[in-house]
Amino acid sequence: MKKKREEKSKSGELDLGLVPETPGASAQNPISITDLTGTIRDLLEANLGEVWVSGEISNYRAPGSGHLYFTLKDETATLQAVMFRPDARRIGFELEDGMAVLARGSITVYEARGQYQLQVAEIRTRGQGSLQQRFEELKRKLQAEHLFDLDRKRPLPVFPEVIGVVTSLQGAVLQDMLQILQRRGPGIRIKVRGVRVQGTGAAEEIAEAISAFGVEGHVDLLVVARGGGSLEDLWAFNEEPVARALAACAVPTISAVGHETDFTIADFVADVRAPTPSAAAELLTRDWSEWRESVRELEARLGRSTRQVLARHREHLDHLASSYALREPRRVVRQWAQRLDDLRDNLYARTLNTVHERQHRLRLVEARLASHHPARELQRQRGHLEQLTARLRALGPQATLDRGYALVLDPAGHPVSQATKALEGRAVEIVLSQGTVEANLTNAQPKRTLLEALGAKSTEAIKSAAPVKKKKTKK
Repeated sequence: MKKKREEKSKSGELDLGLVPETPGASAQNPISITDLTGTIRDLLEANLGEVWVSGEISNYRAPGSGHLYFTLKDETATLQAVMFRPDARRIGFELEDGMAVLARGSITVYEARGQYQLQVAEIRTRGQGSLQQRFEELKRKLQAEHLFDLDRKRPLPVFPEVIGVVTSLQGAVLQDMLQILQRRGPGIRIKVRGVRVQGTGAAEEIAEAISAFGVEGHVDLLVVARGGGSLEDLWAFNEEPVARALAACAVPTISAVGHETDFTIADFVADVRAPTPSAAAELLTRDWSEWRESVRELEARLGRSTRQVLARHREHLDHLASSYALREPRRVVRQWAQRLDDLRDNLYARTLNTVHERQHRLRLVEARLASHHPARELQRQRGHLEQLTARLRALGPQATLDRGYALVLDPAGHPVSQATKALEGRAVEIVLSQGTVEANLTNAQPKRTLLEALGAKSTEAIKSAAPVKKKKTKK
């Protein structure tokens, strides 16, 4: 039997270890999908056994059954994984997308989908995954450059005539958007640039298409669209070239990438984020029935406003037609003529009163000016100056000297006010009313007062001035 399998293998037929009498060994005896899947499962489970896998969690789901479903991925490959409820209860932390983990389990086949998967028995965290880390780093970088700020977001045009779409030409996204746009806005023109939306070089193609639409300027707004997928499937819209192209686009932009729960860097940079591509198409247009209803409401409001304005003007015209001025115009003119005469008389009287008042004020000013004539004021100021001069002369030192007093100055020119023994023998200068005298001090009497000095001098002067009486001789 082994020899027969080797011969079949050399002939180019797939060797599954089947003998001719078993199903699948020939076209006359084919094997069913279920049996073939079971055979593959047996081969994988029997030969691989338990393995440790290192990867990043993506597409994490935790339904109500308690089982956990997720994808383990690295830079180039993905592996579906399942962790059943008994094993999931032993996890001491919460799983989430982008988490780098170590998973221990066995390879098995999920026969309903015909795919192999890792049945995880134990899982350990290894920190944040590389893709999620790159996402967060670029997000922080662009946010620091204010590319996410609300004040730079532009409003969408209400009635776009030409819409640009950047998406894949092969997916169902474009067809869904075109059907919605044609149904809700049949007059809108659509320009499409087909690009790759995932894989190597996709980000550069998307950025180039966005820039081309912005340079041409023949569209009113731009939609960047893609269907849902995992983080790695949507990664082209997390690349920096796409973010830079959206930020520099000259027309308003809409990011419609993935499902409602998917967020990309393009969503934060674009002017508007739509949950899905179909929602973007509905956001850009309103159903024609809605517009017709709006037009009917506006028409009704315009009719009501027009009728109200006409009614007010008609009422105003009726009021004018029944007014006194139009019924008796001649009488009105005469009354205004009389009113004009009254106003003229009042104006003349007020003008005359104003002139008299100004003349009276002028006479008062002339009288005040005459009382303050410069010659009279000068004479008054001269008399005041003479009084001040006389007071100054009376209080000055010269008047004191004229009364017989003298001023004694030491050699330094300072006045001498006290008699001390230190002054004896020193030269001084005596200032008199007229002229000065130089003298030497001989006898200083510090305790002698002015009255004592003046009294002694007066006594000596009286004695010197009294006549000498002659004694009478006896005969």
